[in-house]
Amino acid sequence: MHDDHARAADPNLATLLDLFPGDDQPECVLIPARAVPKPYDKLLVHHHHMTVTVEAFHHSPVDVRILEMCLTEEYYARKILLTKQSDGAVVQFGIARIWLRFCSPPVRNAILAGNAPLGRILIEHNVLRRIAPIGFLQVRPGAGPEKWFGADRGRHVTYGRLGVIYFDEQPAIEVLEIVAPVI
Repeated sequence: MHDDHARAADPNLATLLDLFPGDDQPECVLIPARAVPKPYDKLLVHHHHMTVTVEAFHHSPVDVRILEMCLTEEYYARKILLTKQSDGAVVQFGIARIWLRFCSPPVRNAILAGNAPLGRILIEHNVLRRIAPIGFLQVRPGAGPEKWFGADRGRHVTYGRLGVIYFDEQPAIEVLEIVAPVI
């Protein structure tokens, strides 16, 4: 349990991607926050939920589409796409690993139901949380982005971030969040 706790406090790209091995692994390079160009900086370099941020940026509420999931006694992980309710366009790819010991039963049930984006669940359940981005990524075109964002947008460089969401100052969720290319 000690090793899991340490990992939750310091997620890395390989650990999160290895939760869902496959041929759609993105090719990523770590970059400093100051190297994230406009408008991606507005989408990624902040301490807010990505759900709220992409909804404001795209002027549309978003839905979650779960691509894959994994449930163990200790954690629930999911690989997702966020899509605009207005037209179904994919605005974000993500992987989240949620350490269940930090979730109240109602929050756990809502997350496991898979009907809403994670940020919306945490906001609606008034979870005391802190969002801490720990790294920013330049994501190169390839099989993953083409599969998630479509061939046209998936052939463009995009950006993402790694982060931790703390519940009551406990590292409860590790996230990889990659926004769709803005073209």
